[in-house]
Amino acid sequence: MTKRVLSAAAIVIIFVPLLIIGGLPFTILMSILGLMALYELVHIKESKKKLPLIVKLFAYVMVAFFTLTSPNTIDFTYSLDYRIMSIIIFAFLSPLVFINNREKYSINDALYLISAVLFIGLSFNLIIVTRNFDLHQIIYLFLITTITDTFALFTGMLVGKHKLTSISPKKTVEGLLGGTFMGTFVGVAFYHTVINPSMSLIFLIFITVMLSLVGQLGDLVFSAIKRYYDKKDFSDLIPGHGGILDRFDSIIFVVLAFIIVLDIL
Repeated sequence: MTKRVLSAAAIVIIFVPLLIIGGLPFTILMSILGLMALYELVHIKESKKKLPLIVKLFAYVMVAFFTLTSPNTIDFTYSLDYRIMSIIIFAFLSPLVFINNREKYSINDALYLISAVLFIGLSFNLIIVTRNFDLHQIIYLFLITTITDTFALFTGMLVGKHKLTSISPKKTVEGLLGGTFMGTFVGVAFYHTVINPSMSLIFLIFITVMLSLVGQLGDLVFSAIKRYYDKKDFSDLIPGHGGILDRFDSIIFVVLAFIIVLDIL
């Protein structure tokens, strides 16, 4: 527990100031975290099968490109760059011909890496873009996930009796309800006080509840990945907490959902 508390304190000391500063320092931080997250997905994949070095190197280059080239803009109008998509597809599928050995590199490996690069690259890019859009909005999202996760854990430990799912045996229905209630309460209080006091409270509560639930869905999705590979954590990069994806599983899904509902907030 001491190791967990010390790690959490270190995360706050490093992450919060850079989040507030934003700009290039925050972009660099998130790029590093994105690369570490990709490392965890590659590493967990390699617990069952090693991947060729060249395709791994390209995966890291593409995730760095996605994050380091995040636009400094508040415009959430997106366009798909088909050139980048084509490069990714060619880079991961072409080795199938040259290696021609499914024991070393198969179509499943190629599709896994394509998915990992797009998922991690776009997710961490969106965190950066959301911070560039508005500091208060990204704080709102982090508050929802942090409070939800914390109170889901404590509620589950104190009164949890009904198992939520076999994917993560320690999670309980009571934990989900407790985490959702507190995450919604704190998120709504912050948004209504700091961001937009004129917004309909009922509508804001509804959106925040949905974001809290989506965050917990993200937690379960990543738990399913770990369960498939028979791993407790994605890595031990953060003592007492596991890996980057063990900490960012909820916020990744919340940011993805937030982009969908942003226009109506």
